[in-house]
Order: sequence, then C-alpha cells, then structure tokens
Amino acid sequence: MNALETKLEGTQTSVGSSVELSHLVPVRVGSRVRASATLERCEGRRLVFSVSVTDDCGLVAAGRVTRVVVDKATFLARAR
Repeated sequence: MNALETKLEGTQTSVGSSVELSHLVPVRVGSRVRASATLERCEGRRLVFSVSVTDDCGLVAAGRVTRVVVDKATFLARAR
C-alpha cells in the first residue's frame, strides 16, 4: 500500500488478489526480518509485485503479490 500511495487517485485503493510466497529458510522466533515489494508490472488494473523477506543472514522468503486497483466507495459498498 505504501508503494502505491502517491500513484492512486483519491477515490482509488488496491486490494489483494493473490499471494505466492516460498519460505526458504527457518528464522528464529524473535528475529528481525525486513520485507520489500517492487512493482514488476501493470496489466490494466492488475498490479504484480515481486516480494522478498530477508534477515541479517540473507534471503528468507520470496514470491509475488498481485493487487487490483478498485474504486474505494464501490468496493466498500460490496464488502461483507
């Protein structure tokens, strides 16, 4: 959401559509991890991000997140 904050019109937001994430190595409870997302491509209203999670030793998880740009009011009116 932060990556898109300045890219969307005031009446728009994005909603999650799918998450594909591979957890590659174990991390100890309490460890500090960092997640990052990079917009890979736009396909109309569909936004595909590559995502990664790292700790001090390197890559922990990687994958893709797909979000869809929607009108806020219309989406909220349909939400249950």
